Amino acid sequence: MASLSISRAWDESKARIAADGRLMLVVAAALIALPAIVAGVVTPAAARSNASLADWLLLLAVSLIAIVGQLALIRLALGTSVSVGEAIGHGARRMPIYFIAGIIIIGGLLLALIPIALVLMASGVPTDGPSMASSPVSMVLLLLYLALVLFVGIRMLMSSPVASEEAAGPIAILQRSWELTSGNWWRLLGFIILFLIGMGILMAAIGWAAAIAAELLFGPVEPMSASALLVAVVEATVQAAVSVVLAVMLARIYLQLSGRDQVDVSVPKSGT
Repeated sequence: MASLSISRAWDESKARIAADGRLMLVVAAALIALPAIVAGVVTPAAARSNASLADWLLLLAVSLIAIVGQLALIRLALGTSVSVGEAIGHGARRMPIYFIAGIIIIGGLLLALIPIALVLMASGVPTDGPSMASSPVSMVLLLLYLALVLFVGIRMLMSSPVASEEAAGPIAILQRSWELTSGNWWRLLGFIILFLIGMGILMAAIGWAAAIAAELLFGPVEPMSASALLVAVVEATVQAAVSVVLAVMLARIYLQLSGRDQVDVSVPKSGT
C-alpha cells in the first residue's frame, strides 16, 4: 500500500499547471468547452426536462468527447513525452475501453438495487413516491445505497488515470483502481469532498451570475438564443478549467499510489 499526500499532489499540480497549463487548456477548450457550448445552446440545462431523443444523443456525444479530453489531459499531466495531438489521439483510442468500464460500474450499482427492491416489497412499503419517502425502512435502505455508491466511487477514482496510462481492459481498469486506492479511502474521500465543495460553489456562483446577466441582456434562456449562448460559453469555460485541475490532481495522485512519483517528468510538446 503506497502512502498518499494530498497536499503534495496539490503542490505538484499547481507546478504542473503553471508549466503546461496553456497546452492543457487548449485540449480542454477543444474537447470539453466547445462541445459543451454547442450542447448548451441547442439544449440549455433549464430546458432539458423536455429534451428530445436527438437532444439526449447530442448530450451523449458531448460526454464521450469530454471523456476523450479527460484522458488526454491526464496523459499530458502524467508527464508522458507526447505532443498534444498524440495525447488527444491516445485519449480517443482509450475512450471506448474506459466507457465500458464505466458502464460496468453503473451496471453493478443498478444490480445492487434489486435486493433493496426485494426488501421494500417484503416490508410492504408502498411504491408510490410520497409514501416511500416517508417510510423509515426506505430511508435506511436509501442511506445504505448512497453509502455503497460513495464507497465504490472513491475506490474507482483512479480508473481514469489507469485507463489513460496503462494498457488495461475494462475489468483490469477496475481491478487496478481498486488496488491503488486500497488503504487510502478516507484521504481520497476528503479530497473529493473539498474539491466538489470548492469547485461546486465556484461553478454554481458563476453559472447563476451568467444566467442573470444573460436574461437581463438578451431575455429568457431558451434553445438557440443569445442568452443560451452566453450562459453556455461562461459555464463551459469554467468547466474546462475545472477539468484541467481535476485531471492533473488525479494524475499526480495516481503517480504517488503507483509508486512512480519519483520518475522525472518531461514537458509535453505543443506540436502534432
